[in-house]
Amino acid sequence: MQPKIAIVFYSTYGTNHAMAEAAAEAARAAGAEVRLRRVAETAPPEVVAGQEAWAAQAEKTAHIPQATPDDIAWADGWFFISPTRFGSVASQMRAFLDTLGPLWQEGRLADRAVTAATSAMQPHGGQEATLLGLYPTFMHWGAVIVAPGYTDGSIFESGGNPYGYSHTAGPLDDKARAALSHQARRLVQMSRAIASDRAHAAAA
Repeated sequence: MQPKIAIVFYSTYGTNHAMAEAAAEAARAAGAEVRLRRVAETAPPEVVAGQEAWAAQAEKTAHIPQATPDDIAWADGWFFISPTRFGSVASQMRAFLDTLGPLWQEGRLADRAVTAATSAMQPHGGQEATLLGLYPTFMHWGAVIVAPGYTDGSIFESGGNPYGYSHTAGPLDDKARAALSHQARRLVQMSRAIASDRAHAAAA
């Protein structure tokens, strides 16, 4: 079966957008149907406009559909990508996740595969803390966390984060793309298996 993957990102200056595009490309190559979605900007427009790089990134991604709960309900697996802010996920991503309570109450977030990636200005700027702080949300949902672990050499070569790819802000190099691609392929594989099992159970 062809799994459905939602890649949901927030990006202020472009790093996490590039990460999301790389993950989407790899997921499609692995046979998934992919929706690439950006979460809504919650910062005041005058604040965004006041920083040239921030405003440019907002304009660059304006054509990408904004994430909605319907995108989450549609997918068999989710890949969330967000920068770290003071050691935690960006408030824009958190605000989106907080809209998913009705889906959680209906049990529609359970038994789906999920993974995440992040970035920070420095290697020790909260990258691991952001992912570890994000995953309990998925546990509450009853989702199946698909961490990359140390399942591929690209993990070691890109910094060795077993919780999810983490990038030090800046352009993506080949090592970064390899690690993101591996994580996306692993998500597709696990989403396919879980969705197939769920379909068989429903038909039984």
